[in-house]
Amino acid sequence: MVRQSIELQMIVRDESANLARCLGSVRDAVDRIVIGDTGSKDDTVSVARSYGAEIVSVSWENDFAAARNAVLRCSQCDWILVLDADEMLDASGAAELVKAVQQPGPAAYDITRWNYVLQTNSRSGEQGALPNTGVLPEASQYPAYVISVNTRLFRRHPEVYFERPVHETVVYRLQELRLPIAGAPFVIHHFGQAEDAKARRDKKNELYYQIGLQHLERNPEDAKTCLELGLVKLEYFKDPEAALSFFLRALKINPRDGSALTFAAICLIRMQKYVEAIDLLLHAIELLPQSIVLHESLGDAYFHRADYPLALAAYQSAIQLGSASALVLAKYGVCEIHCGRPEAGMQALEEALRKEPEFPELLDVVVAGAALAGNNILAAKIARERLSMAGTSAFHYALAGTLLRLAGEITTGAEVIHQGLSRFPNDPTLSESAGNRADLHRNILLDR
Repeated sequence: MVRQSIELQMIVRDESANLARCLGSVRDAVDRIVIGDTGSKDDTVSVARSYGAEIVSVSWENDFAAARNAVLRCSQCDWILVLDADEMLDASGAAELVKAVQQPGPAAYDITRWNYVLQTNSRSGEQGALPNTGVLPEASQYPAYVISVNTRLFRRHPEVYFERPVHETVVYRLQELRLPIAGAPFVIHHFGQAEDAKARRDKKNELYYQIGLQHLERNPEDAKTCLELGLVKLEYFKDPEAALSFFLRALKINPRDGSALTFAAICLIRMQKYVEAIDLLLHAIELLPQSIVLHESLGDAYFHRADYPLALAAYQSAIQLGSASALVLAKYGVCEIHCGRPEAGMQALEEALRKEPEFPELLDVVVAGAALAGNNILAAKIARERLSMAGTSAFHYALAGTLLRLAGEITTGAEVIHQGLSRFPNDPTLSESAGNRADLHRNILLDR
């Protein structure tokens, strides 16, 4: 059999910081590297050339498919591998890539992508975070990853090209041509979600959103674009009401879209419409029974309704499916305590805290659970640590002060209340706590 050649194709702009890592991971596995540059102002082009890449200048027209197709028209090899600059293969993946293209059957491969994240309470679509197994040294500092699947390796074919201006893909062309697609025996490691600065990530999401809006205007029955726009509104713009309108529009086009059902329910949870959310999730579970995000969200809906046995069962399902979320584990622990099993609940809370000790929302849950279990010493300790983190309010100072007093740390509790009053001088909760402090102190002295 004639050896099959491989061509790496990319589109980039100002990616000098990431490009060497990507190219270095695949240069020994590919025969040709072609990079479409859409207007870099940094050292991207010189870095690419140092790896032997051929450069194609691509005019940027707010269309990722058009940019990739401009590079695709320059292809020469038997197979096309598509990567982004913030991605790479590991050593075993590069070796498996070479083997995969020699197989006579497939015309393309769906490749699983591990999207590394900074928090275990992360997701990609309906996929929840999984624990980082430490396969890749470059990703060892990240606690988890979320999976997505993309068709990134395909035989060169005159009728196979990219479609969709954002989240571009060749899969529809492959399906239309009835060309066989197999699952790749390797993964792509993706760092963008973990490494991008907030300003860079915000700029990307604004671009994706604007391109998606333009596409939806031209294709009003495109349920996939509705879903993508809803996710941007929900996850990055934190606007559940606007996101819900996109998800409901997707469901009107395709009522059996399990992802749209799940994320419509998540919007409703954030809007405190828990009964409606549960109805949607119970419908969605028939379509996506293995979705970690779905079971986590069902647990949240029950949790907010104080239906702790049902919340416990939903969280347990998510954990059994592989959820890495420390926040879900902490809420599972609180449910155990509410269900009369404080020892098991505290074990879960302490494990969650070990996993992600600097996640403010997690600490809020641990404080509540420890206090519920009567462990005021731990609750006070964590509540005090919480004060140095983002999102601290007057309530956090009042709670920490109260818990410190209950744990016997009268002076420290008073100091925390004073600190809170200096930050939030007009807050009635803190003023009331300051008044109660004197009464509590007096009563404790009398008891002695």
